[in-house]
Amino acid sequence: MINIGGYNISLDRREQGTDIDFISHAHTDHIRAARSSKSLLTSDQTSMLIGAAYHIDDVERRRIPMPAGIRLINSGHMLGSKQLVVESDGEKLIYTGDFQLQKSKASPKIDIEQADTVIIDSTYPYTEVRFDERERSEDELKRWVGGRVNEGITIFGSYVMGKAQELIKILNEIGIAPVVSRDISNVSKVYEKSGLRLDYLSMYDDVNECEEAMRSNFVGITDNRSMKSISRKLSYIHGRRVFTAVATGFSKIFDMNTDAQFCISDHADIMQSLEYISRTGARRVCTYGQNAERFAASLQVHGISATPIVI
Repeated sequence: MINIGGYNISLDRREQGTDIDFISHAHTDHIRAARSSKSLLTSDQTSMLIGAAYHIDDVERRRIPMPAGIRLINSGHMLGSKQLVVESDGEKLIYTGDFQLQKSKASPKIDIEQADTVIIDSTYPYTEVRFDERERSEDELKRWVGGRVNEGITIFGSYVMGKAQELIKILNEIGIAPVVSRDISNVSKVYEKSGLRLDYLSMYDDVNECEEAMRSNFVGITDNRSMKSISRKLSYIHGRRVFTAVATGFSKIFDMNTDAQFCISDHADIMQSLEYISRTGARRVCTYGQNAERFAASLQVHGISATPIVI
């Protein structure tokens, strides 16, 4: 929680004694205030995504008008994701939430402004983890998928929201309309309403087209937890080889136990974080999230004194 301009503002959490609960974006670990808060601050797209993905239909009713001195700017993480900008008593504070500097095909590019204080996401605190250049990773994914078309079915495991829509967009660039799960289809409809053109098939909306596509080799996208079981079922039903793949920054850290893994992240690595801090010119840096202490130590290695906010 921060106290700025007389407001107690929670940051992607639900805490007692808050006047405003800020939700930076619609991923599960950031919407804890969505069900109960009476004073929500979030973007239009995040409000729609929360309704579509979690069936919380009254978020819009509980959103408050933007208070004086407070603004939201793009974070580059996913559709609707925002940074919180608070200006009070001649001081400017920015909370990033999850962010990235590389341009995603499924969300607006990040905005970076000058600030006195930044509270920065710590998802990737590791000094040794450096993400690949995004266009290169996307090209590797396209080549790999293209090479599997004549060999069998390909299934991507993905986050339902954000990453799945980015994968759809990448696959569309090589002429593939993937078959997606119902949850991914529901979220993708919000993306389409917001102006992003996506070409995909859903068994719940496009039954005849899906049945036709699945008579031959096809590409599918499902949630990470279902990927293995669905792959086994498809192999049994269709009698064909099923390849599995993921696209995540964690591919730089873990063996994901798939046929292929691609470094396409919607977060910032340490080098992006350093660039972000430099471009803001912030005098005070606070790290935020589960890895706050480790991230503060990593920034210290690079000459930046940072204070962890332990939650």
